[in-house]
Amino acid sequence: MISKNSSHLRSILQALFVTFLWSTSFIIIKWGLIEIPPITYAGLRYLLAFICFFPFIMKKKYLNEIKNLKAVHWKKLILLGIIFYAFTQGSQFLGLSLLPSVTVSLMLNFTPIVVAVMGIFILSEKPTKLQWIGSILFIVGILIYFFPVNLLENQILGLSIMLFGVLSNAASAILGRDINRNKEISPLVITFISMGIGSIILLSSGLYLNGFPTISNTTLIYLLWLAIVNTAFAFTIWNLTLRTLTAMESSIINGTMLIQIAILAWVFLGESINLQEGIGMLIAGIGALFVQLKRVSKVK
Repeated sequence: MISKNSSHLRSILQALFVTFLWSTSFIIIKWGLIEIPPITYAGLRYLLAFICFFPFIMKKKYLNEIKNLKAVHWKKLILLGIIFYAFTQGSQFLGLSLLPSVTVSLMLNFTPIVVAVMGIFILSEKPTKLQWIGSILFIVGILIYFFPVNLLENQILGLSIMLFGVLSNAASAILGRDINRNKEISPLVITFISMGIGSIILLSSGLYLNGFPTISNTTLIYLLWLAIVNTAFAFTIWNLTLRTLTAMESSIINGTMLIQIAILAWVFLGESINLQEGIGMLIAGIGALFVQLKRVSKVK
């Protein structure tokens, strides 16, 4: 029993560490955007992370699995790569080039609400009372955070891009659930193929629009850290924690990122938040958590 509790505690600490790494991504992306255009930056990050997975995917069982993929599997993986990486991650980098880190993080927390609503029409999953309450709380929190509405032109553009990113993120969550639900493809193969496709689209688009940027040694370190540590390493550790933690525990831990990003952005970027914004952020975070907790409780 002691060994089991120790393993569970270790998984919790590992999961918290991963969410901290993911939270720092918002800060590191902001720093790198000074030199690298957002779409190119996103493409470079995920292409490098994709390359990091090569040593793991070269095992015979994974190569055979890829070789035996059916046409329907390829279509879904290509679509996942386009929606989750090209659209969602591209929108996040664009959003961070136009908006404060906390605002982007808050917008991304809207994803579970959109997934719940989309589930009505796509998966025939009706939201529960707790999910409706959570949705209302989230909207109230958003209104408090932005009130009074007085946005600059680039902020309006940034929020529009992030809204598209949230819709893409929600669509990719539903598509990802559909792919993983059948358990016909291993998670590593799903990540490897979809990330490769999405990263190539992002980088090609970025280079076409902006050309190849001049990257300083410092920004190169940021880029390598994002790709190797915050993406390849972090996702690997996170998947290991899922063997021990329940879906509900993982969701709660993942929900702490909103607070982590707010603190990191204040310390490293000088993005302070006032009391009203803090209250709105807290209410919205609780609302998103209510929706997520009820959803993952069904999975568990």
